[in-house]
Amino acid sequence: MAAIDRVLRSNIKLRHLQLLVALDQFRHLGRTAEFMSVSQPAVSKMLTEVESMLGSTLFERSTRGTEPTAAGCSLVRFARSVLADYERTRDEIAAVESGAAGRTRVGSMVVTLPVLLAQAVALFKSDAPGATVLVEEGDLTQLLPKLRLGEIDLFVGRLEPGYAAPDLVTEKLFNEPMVAVVGAGHTLSRKKQPTWADLAAMPCVLPPPWASLRVKLEQQFFKHKLQPPADIIETASFLAISTFVQQRMAVAFVARSVGQHFEREGLFKVLKLPVPVDLPPVGLITVRGRPPTRITEQLMQSLRRVAAKR
Repeated sequence: MAAIDRVLRSNIKLRHLQLLVALDQFRHLGRTAEFMSVSQPAVSKMLTEVESMLGSTLFERSTRGTEPTAAGCSLVRFARSVLADYERTRDEIAAVESGAAGRTRVGSMVVTLPVLLAQAVALFKSDAPGATVLVEEGDLTQLLPKLRLGEIDLFVGRLEPGYAAPDLVTEKLFNEPMVAVVGAGHTLSRKKQPTWADLAAMPCVLPPPWASLRVKLEQQFFKHKLQPPADIIETASFLAISTFVQQRMAVAFVARSVGQHFEREGLFKVLKLPVPVDLPPVGLITVRGRPPTRITEQLMQSLRRVAAKR
């Protein structure tokens, strides 16, 4: 244990960490060498150096490529976290030296991206026009690992209780119900009182099977003695939702603010159909013990200000 501690604290270099992350990504010595602009023997030599320092095999080599061992997976997670902290610190120092405002990285769910986050970024940019905001869209299964590794600084979306953990700090902003939407020219858009039977007969865009919302929506069909739609597309991507609503004349379920926003834009029509599903609140998630950077805190304040006006 002492030897491993000494290696991680003193011996291992940034280049070694970059190598491990690249090997995990490409799973091939040749492609890793090409990515790092070095020769394949140089990649093999660096990997052997790290393995010798730790006294462990980190990647199994074969004619098919490389595969991380259990120890390798642990060190890759460490490498990703260190490199993310390095990049964040580098960007902060560069921003201070250049007089720029800095950079923050936020992961957003569909429920928050088109309205809450968009308005908060506009407010944030009015105070810090030189700041850069990197936005990644996804769901909790995709974004929380990135948050924990430091690859994003902040999560904005639904605070699903099943994902609560001691290492995460959650902050509720507001509750956001769901609505059913169709394209502006859809036949249901002209119906005064659409029913769940109407929806069951249409192509439908639903959340992925592992999402709690998926189960709750299917329960609504069963509650009305209906089978859920047979023609479905599963996605957590807003672009995919918008595409299939407009091109396949599908029905989708989105946050009320999102549906109303794109109804005003002429893209969606919010159906006059109650969607009585119990949903977790919308809020923020950060990592406990990792204070947000000044620029991330500014964005969080903008999100709170926009949420307070709802």
